[in-house]
Amino acid sequence: MAQADVLKISDTEIKKGQRVRIEIPIAKLFDYTSLNIPVEVIRGAQDGPTLFVSAAIHGDEIIGAEIVKRILARKELADIKGTLIAIPIVNPFGFNNNTRYLPDRRDLNRCFPGSPTGSLAARMAHTFLSEIVSKCDYGIDIHSGAVHRFNFPQVRMEIRDEEEARMAQAFGAPVVINSPLRAGTLRQAAYERGIKTILYEAGEALRFDDHAINIGIHGVLRVMQELDMLDRDPDDMPNANVMIAKSSHWIRAPESGSLRILKKFGSFVDGEELLGVLTDPFGSNVCEVRAKTAGIIIGATTMPLVNRGNALFHIATLEDLKFAGEAEESQFVLDSDVDIENEDWIKQII
Repeated sequence: MAQADVLKISDTEIKKGQRVRIEIPIAKLFDYTSLNIPVEVIRGAQDGPTLFVSAAIHGDEIIGAEIVKRILARKELADIKGTLIAIPIVNPFGFNNNTRYLPDRRDLNRCFPGSPTGSLAARMAHTFLSEIVSKCDYGIDIHSGAVHRFNFPQVRMEIRDEEEARMAQAFGAPVVINSPLRAGTLRQAAYERGIKTILYEAGEALRFDDHAINIGIHGVLRVMQELDMLDRDPDDMPNANVMIAKSSHWIRAPESGSLRILKKFGSFVDGEELLGVLTDPFGSNVCEVRAKTAGIIIGATTMPLVNRGNALFHIATLEDLKFAGEAEESQFVLDSDVDIENEDWIKQII
């Protein structure tokens, strides 16, 4: 894939073989603080595709910034073909303030493609799309669960797109979820411009998780190998046992109370299997939370105090699930399930 000799981002020109850090100016806040998006560009001497890897589009989803930082320290990048554009913090305001949003309370990932004359969020979305995304062939956008919500490592993509499916399987996360495009998101804006983009979801807002971080690092590198941007490492081959689910759904709290979770992230569950129990502050009025269908737990709340209707468990449906290879359940379960038969506390209330 032929590349232009010079890539221009903002007012900076990057030639083949160069590694450059850039700050893309967005605005000055009312206290005169500059709001800039930090970017590092690595261009190989040899031609190849251009890939962006972005994180912290939601400012409190900090795990992606750590993944990008550790990728940039990898020695393999010295021999890159093509161009890697790494954006560890797309939303610096949210990142600095430990919040998902921008100053106007807008969600940046609902504002694409944005506008050069719109709100601050719209202007930021427009600048990011025009200065970074539109100059790429592929993208990987990294997210985590929201506050008090943990996501089992997973890749989300448009299942009908062969290129995205190839990237998703190369990434090697335990689960791949078919995720329809949503209006206003970076992924939809990129897709409409022919830029194949997958989304990696793992961990929880404002928290690091080494397991999820390591999957993310190796996943990005494996995608780069699949795109012929890096030489293949025989010791770091893609996971052939990726599970691909066409759909997923949330189990919500049937009543308010304190939640005792009985199943772990990544666990397989049967239809009607007990996932947890809700009780009032006295330990009475027991309410069981059960699965609706067979599936795998790909997300769950980490906040035990819940109100009726709160999202508790995110289930990828097994009826719509297939394996990209021959898999064993044990590969994907982070922790063993609670042994209900031997839990005295559970036996007292069930």
